[in-house]
Amino acid sequence: MKQRKLEMLLEELEGFSDPELELEQYQTPPLLAAEILHFAYMQGDLEDSVQDLGCGTGILAIGAKLLGARKVMAYDTDQKALEIAKRNAEKFGVEIEFVLSDITEIKEHVKTTVMNPPFGARVKGRDRPFLSSALRTSEVIYSIHNRGSLAFIQKFIKPAVITHSYVAKFPIKRTFDFHKKEKEVIEVEIYRIMTSE
Repeated sequence: MKQRKLEMLLEELEGFSDPELELEQYQTPPLLAAEILHFAYMQGDLEDSVQDLGCGTGILAIGAKLLGARKVMAYDTDQKALEIAKRNAEKFGVEIEFVLSDITEIKEHVKTTVMNPPFGARVKGRDRPFLSSALRTSEVIYSIHNRGSLAFIQKFIKPAVITHSYVAKFPIKRTFDFHKKEKEVIEVEIYRIMTSE
């Protein structure tokens, strides 16, 4: 499937109905999700088992399944978001195992993790448990972080290594009361991390 086709499909997904500020629930933009997933697909990282940590409404998990992942697990602590994610998966007829769970309790090992963890804007270090869980349970990780996080990520993930990184645009629609603009575009960094050779 071409990247543009995937993006168009992901644009049809339902977003958060009542996003939680403390969980930093910002919808992953379809363009960015399609870009990351297509890159992972081209690397051969979506052929086997995939997990999405903090899956929200399921955009990364569903996209991975649409690109042919054999098995997809998606975890979140927000029951409302998981219900939306399940509806989104049903809409496309894809089978994904959605699990209501704290990501620190995950035991199953997968080939690839795709995730958009909290950036830590509300609570510093909120992305660390996501990185730790991904490092513990997968061989390859695709993760979205605030621009300027490279040095921290490199240090935090050792002995794992970043094989690829690039800067991307992340448009954030007005979601919470403190947002002044209808849409703000921030720059993020996408990392592909290898936990093993």
